[in-house]
Amino acid sequence: MPKREEKRNLESIPVGSLGIITLDGCRPLAEMVDSYLVKWREERESEHKGSLAFSGYQRASYLLGAKLPRFGSGEGKGVILESVRGTDLYILVDVLNYSETYSLCGHENHMSPDDHFQDLKRIIAAVGGKARRITVIMPFLYESRQDRRTARESLDCAVALQELVHMGVDNIITFDTHEPRVQNAIPLNGFETVQTPYQFIKGLLLHVRGLRIDPDHLMVISPDEGGMRRAIYIANVLGIDMGMFYKRRDYTKIVNGRNPIVSHEFLGSDVAGKDMIIIDDMISSGDSVLDVARELKARNAGNIFVFATFGLFTGGLAKFDEAYEKGLISRVLTTNLIYQTPELLEKKWYISCDLSKYIAYIIDTLNHDSSISDLLNPSERIRNIVERYSSGELEMAE
Repeated sequence: MPKREEKRNLESIPVGSLGIITLDGCRPLAEMVDSYLVKWREERESEHKGSLAFSGYQRASYLLGAKLPRFGSGEGKGVILESVRGTDLYILVDVLNYSETYSLCGHENHMSPDDHFQDLKRIIAAVGGKARRITVIMPFLYESRQDRRTARESLDCAVALQELVHMGVDNIITFDTHEPRVQNAIPLNGFETVQTPYQFIKGLLLHVRGLRIDPDHLMVISPDEGGMRRAIYIANVLGIDMGMFYKRRDYTKIVNGRNPIVSHEFLGSDVAGKDMIIIDDMISSGDSVLDVARELKARNAGNIFVFATFGLFTGGLAKFDEAYEKGLISRVLTTNLIYQTPELLEKKWYISCDLSKYIAYIIDTLNHDSSISDLLNPSERIRNIVERYSSGELEMAE
């Protein structure tokens, strides 16, 4: 079978010379994306590669130099170290990378999402409107959990999107955003929220033997009503059943910025003896997903696998270690779209799903001004890898 990148119609003229600027918090992911792009463009054959329109098409790297120095007071500025005039520019930012630090009046400060978002705006301001097109790739959408107003409160996500558009950003690409309808804040601009079910299923099948993918042995669970869309998609593609929990909350109290969960109520068919896939957009503290796992085990469920696009683990990893030792969970899969601690990567229960190749596909295709519709719908790829797994053709990861 031909390589996927060669099957794509990328003979069209690029929008402009490709350039990628990465903020420091997203550098490891950006470097992997860059290595794919360099390799593909060296191998790709095109009769037009020598033309003026393809100038700068093959390069040793597409990463452009930029820095974000700070003054002793904590104030900062964005500096671009090479020309971006006429460039089709992609800016990568991980707003959740708290491992990045800066000095504030002699104290070491860990960067918050607000700091990363401000740095993103500094880089856009440094571009000064010289780029031909600006696309921001922000895997975790900044303030995406503050997407609607339920009291006298701010609408931070909508305001942030409008800020970026007003600064000249043409397209925003994010992954599995908490509420996709927030794009209504910028209806005349490009906004794509990309789903990651293929990478999760591939990661699971590469690391776990003996799974039987049919309605009698496997079931997908949404931990709340907000995750129904993800669960329904996977259930349909895999041809299995789904169930849902809904959270009974105490709306008279607020603990850590949210109403505490009183209990989880289950809607769905019998789970006894079946393996479970719990899918959600993020693991924050982890309390909710572990409560759901507990409820499923109480109903005699088999192995429990957790899929979450973003593994924040704000409550630490100890509770997951304990759940794994007790047999409550079998594996937890999250992506490398946000910062992963070295401690997390060493856990026996953890599987990291790499999205760098997928992002490289998206950038390569958009740079040629071609459609990414087939990239956004992975149904065929999921079916193919399941067939290879079921027939024993899929090589397992070590």
